[in-house]
Amino acid sequence: MQLIAFYVVFMIAGDFLAYGIGYVVEAEFGSRASFVVFLALYFLFLWVAWLLAVRVTEPKAPQPAMSG
Repeated sequence: MQLIAFYVVFMIAGDFLAYGIGYVVEAEFGSRASFVVFLALYFLFLWVAWLLAVRVTEPKAPQPAMSG
Protein backbone atom coordinates (compact mmCIF):
# COMPACT_ATOMS: atom_id res chain seq x y z
CA MET A 1 0.00 0.00 0.00
CA GLN A 2 2.87 2.33 0.81
CA LEU A 3 4.36 1.73 -2.65
CA ILE A 4 1.17 2.88 -4.35
CA ALA A 5 0.93 5.97 -2.13
CA PHE A 6 4.50 7.02 -2.96
CA TYR A 7 3.89 6.32 -6.65
CA VAL A 8 0.82 8.56 -6.69
CA VAL A 9 2.66 11.37 -4.88
CA PHE A 10 5.63 11.18 -7.26
CA MET A 11 3.29 10.99 -10.25
CA ILE A 12 1.37 14.10 -9.17
CA ALA A 13 4.65 15.99 -8.74
CA GLY A 14 5.76 14.81 -12.18
CA ASP A 15 2.46 15.89 -13.73
CA PHE A 16 2.84 19.40 -12.35
CA LEU A 17 6.41 19.52 -13.64
CA ALA A 18 5.36 18.28 -17.10
CA TYR A 19 2.53 20.83 -17.16
CA GLY A 20 4.86 23.68 -16.23
CA ILE A 21 7.46 22.75 -18.81
CA GLY A 22 4.74 22.28 -21.43
CA TYR A 23 3.32 25.70 -20.59
CA VAL A 24 6.70 27.36 -21.10
CA VAL A 25 7.22 25.49 -24.37
CA GLU A 26 3.78 26.58 -25.57
CA ALA A 27 4.56 30.22 -24.92
CA GLU A 28 7.83 29.89 -26.81
CA PHE A 29 7.09 27.46 -29.68
CA GLY A 30 3.31 26.95 -29.93
CA SER A 31 0.75 24.36 -28.98
CA ARG A 32 1.94 21.51 -31.22
CA ALA A 33 5.44 21.50 -29.71
CA SER A 34 3.91 21.87 -26.26
CA PHE A 35 1.75 18.79 -26.79
CA VAL A 36 4.71 16.67 -27.89
CA VAL A 37 6.86 17.83 -24.97
CA PHE A 38 4.07 17.34 -22.43
CA LEU A 39 3.22 13.85 -23.69
CA ALA A 40 6.86 12.75 -23.71
CA LEU A 41 7.43 14.11 -20.20
CA TYR A 42 4.18 12.57 -18.94
CA PHE A 43 5.24 9.07 -19.95
CA LEU A 44 8.79 9.66 -18.76
CA PHE A 45 7.47 10.67 -15.34
CA LEU A 46 5.29 7.55 -15.18
CA TRP A 47 8.47 5.50 -15.41
CA VAL A 48 10.57 7.73 -13.12
CA ALA A 49 7.82 7.86 -10.48
CA TRP A 50 7.69 4.07 -10.40
CA LEU A 51 11.47 3.79 -10.03
CA LEU A 52 11.50 6.36 -7.22
CA ALA A 53 8.58 4.71 -5.41
CA VAL A 54 10.25 1.30 -5.57
CA ARG A 55 13.53 2.74 -4.32
CA VAL A 56 11.90 4.61 -1.42
CA THR A 57 9.82 1.62 -0.25
CA GLU A 58 12.54 -0.96 -0.74
CA PRO A 59 12.99 -3.11 2.39
CA LYS A 60 16.15 -2.30 4.30
CA ALA A 61 18.81 -4.99 4.48
CA PRO A 62 18.99 -6.55 7.94
CA GLN A 63 22.04 -5.61 9.97
CA PRO A 64 24.32 -8.58 10.71
CA ALA A 65 24.40 -9.57 14.35
CA MET A 66 27.58 -8.56 16.16
CA SER A 67 29.19 -11.49 17.89
CA GLY A 68 31.23 -10.50 20.80
